[in-house]
Amino acid sequence: METVLSPSHSRAISNHPKLSLFRDQAKASSSSNQKICKSSNKFVVYCCKSSEPTIKNGVSRRDTVLFGVAATVATMFPIEGSGADEDIKMAPIVDELNAYSYLIPLELPSKKFAFKWVESRKPERYSSAAPLSPNARLRIVSERVDFIDNLILSITIGPPNPTFLKSTDKSTWAAKDVADSVLSDKSALRVTSSQRMAESSVLDAHTSEIDGEPYWYYEYLVRKSPTKTVQDSNIFRHYLAASVERDGFLYSLNASTLNKQWDMMGPVLEKTVASFRLLPPTENYVPPYKDPWRFW
Repeated sequence: METVLSPSHSRAISNHPKLSLFRDQAKASSSSNQKICKSSNKFVVYCCKSSEPTIKNGVSRRDTVLFGVAATVATMFPIEGSGADEDIKMAPIVDELNAYSYLIPLELPSKKFAFKWVESRKPERYSSAAPLSPNARLRIVSERVDFIDNLILSITIGPPNPTFLKSTDKSTWAAKDVADSVLSDKSALRVTSSQRMAESSVLDAHTSEIDGEPYWYYEYLVRKSPTKTVQDSNIFRHYLAASVERDGFLYSLNASTLNKQWDMMGPVLEKTVASFRLLPPTENYVPPYKDPWRFW
């Protein structure tokens, strides 16, 4: 397989300790340890069973494989449902400030299509990030946009909404409740949580356990999303999202496109959302609860 890893991506991966996303990909090479979690024909999440590492000279064999895979991680993935010969070139995005990673699509070679990403919001700490609602609970800590193709990838962080997630035991949280918790705080309008949720329709929600942590996946539509080129009220944005909890906050990756582009872009966004992982914090990590008064 051919890589498209840039020098900056290569350095970011090589320098990051135990990058769990690429560990999953390394373990995926063993078909006996791989399983595919699927709740619908459209949304597929890849996860691997845990395995015990073999330690030799202070370094686990799993970590050795990990760094070998990291050198060639930005590769070509087949897209299910869009033709057996369809591939996608992807590259890793690593944010050490908030300690997460995901894969971003770069090209669809068979269609001779290249994505045109712009980093509209550079990674920033939770205390200084832009709020998504008047109560400032949910905030965008980073975002990438393809303006030409109407694609958005955004990372949000916010505390769970106790209206939907009453228990402090996250192992008991249902994916639909997590989706409702996030979506209830996702509006710039001064409206109630129920009014915000009325703008959205959750199509699918399910849970997968990865590295011992529950990840909640959900698919939803958002109304009232006119664009400059299309003002039709029947044009919705189609979203896929993944959320995971750490330090009392929900970290979420939201990937969206216009519903009329879903047949082509949906499978691409599935790969991106499925790749979302929290990373082991480094010295650069800033937890959301730290210095809430600081805005720079």
